[in-house]
Amino acid sequence: VNGDCVTGGGNSSIAAVAGYPTITVPVGYSFGVPVGMSFIGKPWTEATLIKLAYAYEQAARPRRAPRFLPTADLSHR
Repeated sequence: VNGDCVTGGGNSSIAAVAGYPTITVPVGYSFGVPVGMSFIGKPWTEATLIKLAYAYEQAARPRRAPRFLPTADLSHR
């Protein structure tokens, strides 16, 4: 993978421990690696977060269909 190796919990683990709902949506790609954005809400606002995430995805359309290679070349092993 050509992406950065990110270690640590990010924002979602902090929110989960505190009792805040979190949802992550795709926002695009960085050097071919998918990147996401998280929305964090107040306790008991899961329905609002889902609506917000869905509205964002419908407006931004960040998803790309995956590319599959016709074969896997494993000769370099």
